[in-house]
Amino acid sequence: MKTALLTHADCLAHVTPTGHPERVARLEHILHALEPLALERVTAPLAADDDLLRLHPVSYVDQIRSRSPAEGYAQIDGDTFMSPGSLEAAYRAAGAALRAVDLVLTGEAGNAFCAIRPPGHHAERDLAMGFCFFGNAALAAKHALDHHGLSRVAVVDFDVHHGNGTQELLRDERRALVISSHQMPLWPGSGRRDETGFFDTLVNIPLNAGGGGAEMRDAYEQLAFPRLRDFKPELIIISAGFDAHQDDPLAGLNWATADFAWLTREICLLAAELCEGRIVSTLEGGYDLNALAASTKAHVEELIKAAQ
Repeated sequence: MKTALLTHADCLAHVTPTGHPERVARLEHILHALEPLALERVTAPLAADDDLLRLHPVSYVDQIRSRSPAEGYAQIDGDTFMSPGSLEAAYRAAGAALRAVDLVLTGEAGNAFCAIRPPGHHAERDLAMGFCFFGNAALAAKHALDHHGLSRVAVVDFDVHHGNGTQELLRDERRALVISSHQMPLWPGSGRRDETGFFDTLVNIPLNAGGGGAEMRDAYEQLAFPRLRDFKPELIIISAGFDAHQDDPLAGLNWATADFAWLTREICLLAAELCEGRIVSTLEGGYDLNALAASTKAHVEELIKAAQ
């Protein structure tokens, strides 16, 4: 089977102010890097409101719709903006993650990568923040559990910033294991080891600035992979942020491109052992354009190898 690539031109129509790190060029560079790869290319659908309402209240969805500007920008919080194309982009981003789950769980794809923006792992139940509007990865997990009837889903988030939104959206869901590695201290300030959730299903792995790939590899081998084996997920969802790269301007974990390839390969091996290789990966952060493109390509190349 092939790796599915889900994306849509609408995700390029989410425009942010000049100088904003979460910009159109991010997705352009990724799509250019992935162009030569053998992927099953799938058009990302719009998420339905009912899909969003699994985790976000109707008042919040209505609020986001009402803030969509006819021109210019609407500032939703300190660093989160909407342009006239942002609302459809956000619906496409969530829709891509949901459709990817469908493809993987029905056996139409071996695994999937969602090349989308805006990202999602900072969006809380009724709060847009950190460039995010809807909790794409968390919504994908709930879709797998509630629509497809899975019993256990794991989310692995290796973005350099803690996935506070995914944690908040899934903290009372005993069927979801959420593992997040992230630099600490760093915005948004959450993600301490003692944040374990109502059912001990949150695994936070704070990493030190400058620790590099060696610290990350040891942390995953000692803390993350054993929890995945114990939990035995039927699907693994990856929040794939590439801002831990040594060239990224927003943080300082100093990972190399090879570290993202190693981590992806190890997750794929675990998925083969635990859940028939079923992985859905969705783009989160990464703000140096060349590092983002190279790391995403390395990530997707490992998904392709695993799907064969």
